[in-house]
Amino acid sequence: AVKECLLSHFSSIGFWGLVNNAGISTFGETGWLPMEMYEKFADVNLLGSIRTTLAFLPLLRKYKGRIVFMSSIIAYFTLGNGIYSMTKAAIEKFCDALRLEMKKFGVQVCIIQPGNYAPSTKIQPPVSAEEIWSELSEEEKSVYNKEYVQEWANFFNSILSEGSTNGNEVVDAMVDALTSPAPKARYMVAKLKEKALVFVCALFPTVVMDFVLSYALSK
Repeated sequence: AVKECLLSHFSSIGFWGLVNNAGISTFGETGWLPMEMYEKFADVNLLGSIRTTLAFLPLLRKYKGRIVFMSSIIAYFTLGNGIYSMTKAAIEKFCDALRLEMKKFGVQVCIIQPGNYAPSTKIQPPVSAEEIWSELSEEEKSVYNKEYVQEWANFFNSILSEGSTNGNEVVDAMVDALTSPAPKARYMVAKLKEKALVFVCALFPTVVMDFVLSYALSK
């Protein structure tokens, strides 16, 4: 519907940029979340961006436009929100393929990788251990206990509270991706310690990253 609206009202000025920003987040270990939740997250965070991109691809090729995707540093690792990480890792791979394919048309594809901006975006509100426990299946309750869920919730909420309130930093990266004569393929907008964690994850063996994250969780 948006595409048809643009074609009927703005066809004379062209179509130059698309930003895929829609995203949802939640918390929970793998077995805590129902299949319906996985389907919903894939539909919004991954397939939503793909649907929008495919709809506008002919116009973007015609005008040599730009496509910007909102990813996350969580594409590299996960701390209690593996379902979100899954969709962001998938969108990264989709963008990598699209970026190479679009070069011959003069279309540039950029990825924004924000760190923790939860206080700014409200994408992830604080989690409630009571609500999580009440929604667990009997099978999961037989494996875990309320104390474990409470500790996990406290840990995750502490991470959320440490996030940045300067959401304008991410917006600035989006603007640069759309307007710069030479945009970056990836814009990592994150704190130094978040970038360091990504660096360790990307360059060190998996066993090292697993040790680092397991140590952090044990504390």
